[in-house]
Amino acid sequence: MSHTSDWDWNTGKRIISDINQWRKTFGWVEEPYASPDGESVAAIVKVDEMAFSVCENGTPWDSSFDKVWFLRYGPDNRAAALVSDTALWTVAVAGKTWENWFEFAWDAKFNTRNGHISVAAQKEMRYFAATNDIPWDTGFFNLSHLTASPDGASAAAVVQTRPINEADIAEFQKGCFTVAVNGRPWSENFLNIWEIAFNPKGDGVAAEARLSLNDYTIIVDGKPWDASFSSVWEPAFSPADGSVTAPVRVAGGWALARDGEILWKKQFYQLWHHIYSNDGSRIAAIASPKYGRWTLAVDDVPWKLTFKDLVTDPVFSPDGRRRACVGKTDGKWTIAVDGVAWDETYDMVWPPVFSPDGRHVAAKTEKNGIYRIIVNGREVAKDYQTLWNPAFSPDGEKILIRGIGRGEDAGKYVRSVLPLAKILG
Repeated sequence: MSHTSDWDWNTGKRIISDINQWRKTFGWVEEPYASPDGESVAAIVKVDEMAFSVCENGTPWDSSFDKVWFLRYGPDNRAAALVSDTALWTVAVAGKTWENWFEFAWDAKFNTRNGHISVAAQKEMRYFAATNDIPWDTGFFNLSHLTASPDGASAAAVVQTRPINEADIAEFQKGCFTVAVNGRPWSENFLNIWEIAFNPKGDGVAAEARLSLNDYTIIVDGKPWDASFSSVWEPAFSPADGSVTAPVRVAGGWALARDGEILWKKQFYQLWHHIYSNDGSRIAAIASPKYGRWTLAVDDVPWKLTFKDLVTDPVFSPDGRRRACVGKTDGKWTIAVDGVAWDETYDMVWPPVFSPDGRHVAAKTEKNGIYRIIVNGREVAKDYQTLWNPAFSPDGEKILIRGIGRGEDAGKYVRSVLPLAKILG
């Protein structure tokens, strides 16, 4: 796994590769992707009449395939993709394929730590997952909602354990879905299972479930909460004590429950996407305190600031003292930090990023087709055709910007490290 402390934090600009030259070399160049450290850029390219590969920094992989799909970089800065050859699918990492091939593979989880990769797969009419080229030894009638543990070493998914005809309502109501963890299904079936969450250690799993036509609850390691509700949203484990929380629908609105009991006393028109601070001492959630308005609620207290259209991508600072989110009103997007929105609005805004010390917030934005990085509400004086999310140096004094430039850098993938003092004055 690559750590940001290992990256090149020398200030200055480096042109890594000229994407314009790729377009002259290959008959087809798809959307590029940049590595987290900014040292590499890759794209799916057409290398022959019916052959595709991945080009990294101007050089294609040695191998080519019938199809290449879902190219991404992991935190270990290796490019990986789903690839097809002779009607079979597998994963290719840095051009090298897994040994196992499948009739189909999808829902790849490349965003885990330590280079682990999981995919959902199907072979001989059985569905399963594979992690790091090791398929589950148990197959199921269906599989969905593949989820990787925080360290990426484990995978869980919703699986169908019994066959059922589409119109057989009676059999459906008996329950035929459960969660399988590393191929081992929970002993009890349920009507429906949806979003899955691992605990921080990766040895516990919770999921939102439907017990009957009208009853919903959270299942933790196969055991339902004692209480049920008219609806629930995705659960989360507390990093502090291992308890499980989830937004639940109660008479009059939505509240946050912990281990089946109401934790937040305040009720909202809607409450979802809750997150914990790193130490587990604080909880934030997207909330609707009144009909048609959205905000962030922290420990049951909503911000006074609200948005008309939506709120998304909540995040805590590393020390848990600050929080930020994306907000949208009348089609215009912005960033809000600690209950205060940035002055400028944009056509699009991406998730905010805190510096390690929590003092600074940066985000990728787009307006009128021009992409810019914004730090603490101030624009970095550089325009791009394409950008990726920024990253702060470990000491919080510099920022890494990865993008395809404009003007003299048009079509060129550029890696820049800027001191925050220069940006913020």
